[in-house]
Amino acid sequence: MHSQSSIITPGRCKEDPIPTEHTDSINAAILAVSEDKLVGFMEDPFSTIAEQSGISLEVILQRLRAMLEAGTIRRIRQTLIANNLAEGALVAWRVPEEKLETTFDFLFREDPFSGHVVIRSTDAKIPGAKYRLWTTLKVPAGFSMKEHCELLLRKTGATSFLLLPAKGIFTLGVGHVRRKTCEPGDRASEPASMMRPAVVELQENEWKILTALKKEFTPEEVVPYPWRERAREAGVSEEEFYAVARSFHARKLLGRFSTFLEHVKPSVSGIRVTRFNGLFHWAVPPGMEARAGAEIGRHDILTHCYWREGGPEFYNVNIMGVAHGTDRLRLMEHKAAIDHHLTQCKIPLLYTNVFWGGRSEIKPSEISPQIYQEWSSKMQVEVENLA
Repeated sequence: MHSQSSIITPGRCKEDPIPTEHTDSINAAILAVSEDKLVGFMEDPFSTIAEQSGISLEVILQRLRAMLEAGTIRRIRQTLIANNLAEGALVAWRVPEEKLETTFDFLFREDPFSGHVVIRSTDAKIPGAKYRLWTTLKVPAGFSMKEHCELLLRKTGATSFLLLPAKGIFTLGVGHVRRKTCEPGDRASEPASMMRPAVVELQENEWKILTALKKEFTPEEVVPYPWRERAREAGVSEEEFYAVARSFHARKLLGRFSTFLEHVKPSVSGIRVTRFNGLFHWAVPPGMEARAGAEIGRHDILTHCYWREGGPEFYNVNIMGVAHGTDRLRLMEHKAAIDHHLTQCKIPLLYTNVFWGGRSEIKPSEISPQIYQEWSSKMQVEVENLA
C-alpha cells in the first residue's frame, strides 16, 4: 500500500501525487461529510458528498479512490441498521490469557457474524474485568445467538460468555475526522431519540437487492450513480432497485452511506486517526435508562450509545457508549463532562467505569440466512471432528 496515489487531480502535475492522508485539508473536508452525514439511501451518493462539501464531483471521486487504494479509507459502503435485520448483541468473552490472541484471530477470521473484535481491559477491580475479549454479533432471524456462542466455546479457547443485546439505540455512527474538534460537553440541542431493535422479515428478491446494496465498493466502483451496476448484479431494473432501497429506508433498515477510515492502525506514513477507544459504562436507576441514554447519546464525542444490561458482574451497568480519540486524558475529560451533565439533569449515577480497547479489528457482520446456514453446518462438522 502507498500513502499517496498516482491519480491526477485537475491542476496537478503528473509528478505531483494526490495526498491520501486524512489530515490533508481537502480530504478532511470530504471526510467530514462522507463519514457520517449521508443518512439513508441516495441514488448518487458521491454527488451528494460534492454538494454538501462544496468540492467538485471530479475531485471527490479522485480523492475517495486514492484514499481507498492507499488504505486511509478501509471501506466505502451503504450501512444497514442490522439490529432490525438480525438478532444482535455485544458479547463479552472470558478467555484464558494464553488463548486470548488465538481466540481473537479465530473470531475475526473465521466467524463472519462477529463484527468488531476488541481486546479490552479495565483498572477497576470488578468481576467483569475477567472478560477481556469483546465482540459484536449478528445472527439472522430463526437462529440462536446463545447456540452460536456455545458453538464458538467448543471451537475456541473461550470458557464463558455474556450476551448483552441492545434494548435501545441512541447513537450509531462514525465521523472520526469531525469529532477531532469536539470540546468536552459539546452536544446536540435536543436529547437523542431511542430506537428499539425490531427484526423485519424480507422476501427472497429483497435479500438479493440488500446483498448487492451492502457490498463494499472497490475503487473502480467509485463513480456517479454507482447503483446502476449493482441493480444489474441483483438481476433487477434500476427503477426496482431504487424503489426497494427506498422501502428499506422507510422500514428503518438503512443507516448511512459511509466512508470508513482505518482508525485502528496507523497509515503507512505513521499518521493515526485515533489512538484510544473507551467503552464507557454507566449504571442509572431502573426506569431511567431511556432518559439517561438520550442525555448521554446526545454528546458529540460518542460514536455509539446503547441501553444494554450488564448484570451483576458489571455492577448492573445499563448504558454503554464508545468514544475514540488520540489522547486518553482528553477522552476522560469528555466522559467527565457527560457525567456532570447527568448530574445537572438530576439522573443519579450509581456506578461508572471504562474498558479501554487494545488490539482491535473491524468488519461488517454478515446477516444472510443462507450464508449462516452454510457456515453453521460447516462449523458443526468441525466441532464434532474435534470431539
